[in-house]
Amino acid sequence: MNLNMGVLGWLLLILSLYPIVGALFWFWGALMYQFFGKKEELDFVELAQADQPMITIMIPAHNEEIMIRRTIEYLETEINYQNYELLIMDDGSTDDTEKILSELQGIYPNLRTIKVEDNKGKAHAFNIGMFFAKGEYILSNDADTLPEPHALMKYMNYFVHDEDINTAAVTANMDVFNRSTMLGKSQTVEFSSIVGIIKRSQSAINNSMYAYSGANTMYRKSALLNVGGFRQNRATEDISIAWDHQINGMVPKFAPDIKFHMVVPETIGELFRQRSRWAKGGTEVWMTNMLSFILHPIKNRYQVTMFVDSTLSVIWSFFYVISTVLYLAMMGYLLATGQNEQFISNLGFSFVMITSEIIAGSLQLLTALIMDFKGEKLKYWFFAPLYMMFYWIVNPLTIVVTFIPAVKTIMGLGSGTWRSPSRG
Repeated sequence: MNLNMGVLGWLLLILSLYPIVGALFWFWGALMYQFFGKKEELDFVELAQADQPMITIMIPAHNEEIMIRRTIEYLETEINYQNYELLIMDDGSTDDTEKILSELQGIYPNLRTIKVEDNKGKAHAFNIGMFFAKGEYILSNDADTLPEPHALMKYMNYFVHDEDINTAAVTANMDVFNRSTMLGKSQTVEFSSIVGIIKRSQSAINNSMYAYSGANTMYRKSALLNVGGFRQNRATEDISIAWDHQINGMVPKFAPDIKFHMVVPETIGELFRQRSRWAKGGTEVWMTNMLSFILHPIKNRYQVTMFVDSTLSVIWSFFYVISTVLYLAMMGYLLATGQNEQFISNLGFSFVMITSEIIAGSLQLLTALIMDFKGEKLKYWFFAPLYMMFYWIVNPLTIVVTFIPAVKTIMGLGSGTWRSPSRG
């Protein structure tokens, strides 16, 4: 009995300290990357046109009449690379997307489009497009994403060396395009934390990566075909394909020196819907690969930290939601029964824990903002406390809310259909 209570006590302690220890872990991992892993940040070389591998920029689009014209015109006129094509997968659009694409095809000869009659999801559209892509490399580019002009040239510098033969994909560093709202500014801090710190840490520790960025990642086409393409019944194709590559012995790379701009949700509703999809997809991938890590821990040793963190994240989310409800009920009971001394004592302990989490999280975010794009986003550190409090509430809620739908997907009841976010 005492042994069981001891194990339970340690588990509760680990879960209570998880946000603090996690923030410090990513902080130290980022420092390791900065001092020992910076070789990944290349001084890119301009490839002569004759030496440029063929690239297909693929854009799966569903009802993107507001964004698609600007994105295509940018990719056709601003990219510093010659040997590429644009392939737009019109995934069952019911607005004027098809009309706009037809008009632009008359202007740009390297623009091709494929019409998918029924909306079956981004992964489905991408898998069809792979077999029509002329390039030996495929850049996944969302309809609202603008890579920097030198992006393709920089991407190729991560593939052309002899030691890059096993590189499956290179994912770039995302930056928020619409920073006009408080929510946009807060997500600027968040993406620096997730991309700038966590991917650096994962790369430094064991050359692993929890997820690619679906908005802008360069794939080796043969690496996509080797794992059977994207899983079409998963909520997040970018997380799923990253795990599939690594389970099969292929190497992901993070390119912090390649910047792309993306439009982020500007309403709480759209943000929660986006994060729910991310949470569901992450849980699906975790459950899909659970047996592989349990049965073959030595074989998958380089990805074990990724699996352990995912496991703790799911368990902690349920712990956070349940303990918060119990805590509020207990505090209400103490207040109602006049146990003011115990109420104040519990409140003080909560204050210490929350303050510790904020300090650790602020250190993580400060490090991220200093490293990311040479500190140009450091001014957004002001939004760090807002980000941390909001993110730590939304993240576990979305994992808990989408857990049952994720289980249904694993049981074969999932769907890959999608809809674009509301555009303004």
